[in-house]
Amino acid sequence: MIADAVIVGGGFAGLAAATYLARARRTVRVLDTGKPRNRFASASHGFLGQDGSDPGQILATARNQLLAYPTVELIEAEATEARLAEDGFAVSLANGDELEARKLILAFGLRDELPVLPGLEERWGKTVLHCPYCHGIEFSDQPLGVLYRMPMSVHQACLIAEWGPTTLYLNGAKLEEGDADRLAAHGVSIEAAPVAALIGEGPALSAIELETGERRALAALYIAPRSCLGSPLAEQLGADIDECPVGPIICTDGDKMTSVPGLYAAGDIARAPHSVSWAVADGVTAGTSAHRALVFG
Repeated sequence: MIADAVIVGGGFAGLAAATYLARARRTVRVLDTGKPRNRFASASHGFLGQDGSDPGQILATARNQLLAYPTVELIEAEATEARLAEDGFAVSLANGDELEARKLILAFGLRDELPVLPGLEERWGKTVLHCPYCHGIEFSDQPLGVLYRMPMSVHQACLIAEWGPTTLYLNGAKLEEGDADRLAAHGVSIEAAPVAALIGEGPALSAIELETGERRALAALYIAPRSCLGSPLAEQLGADIDECPVGPIICTDGDKMTSVPGLYAAGDIARAPHSVSWAVADGVTAGTSAHRALVFG
């Protein structure tokens, strides 16, 4: 049976899109591998009415509510290939099955590529962070750090300084002309020495160790990770993709439609910056846009 829509990704954007299509009484198949990007964080902040909630629990509740609609099916499977078909799209699954749909919504999220540094990966989403709006006030007025990864790290350090005393750890990199003055204007300190490791008990962070052997007190370290698309489906279908400083973004219009008619993209893969609130909003836009296209052709 050809579904009205297949949604690849059961995170915040995908479930939001599915909910609105389901409420429009359309048949929806949601594919998910159960690995949302924010699975490393124990709390999600800034999402209206859910501030401080476990993001996994928010998604579990959303899935249960979605299953109350009789036209929805949640499928635990990986989509490995997608192609244009006579009536829309065909999606191949890792288990050998194939689904067909009139509309296809990509919401599979990003994969973060973290720098190799002892003590960093196991603290990701806890005390090694990306977004101060999501995880900033919890570390207010404590020693904060930003690990230099790209020129945009200077902007990040100036922003982080709003939450507490901040040091930009260059890790052996060089600043561009004017950066030192810009950092000084925001009260950001600069440490040029390469970083050796992060120190602390469990996921907590207490210090950053330099290659000189010196340790500096640190409560949280912010980085701007480079990210990659979590699936090759957009490339397979020929959708336009922009290469940004932090990674690729699938190009969409105001309705979240890609350059391929009938193909939509929502969530972190189709915007910057990122947050749960934006992912949900973009999912709603993609879902309602796909429904209108089904109605009016």
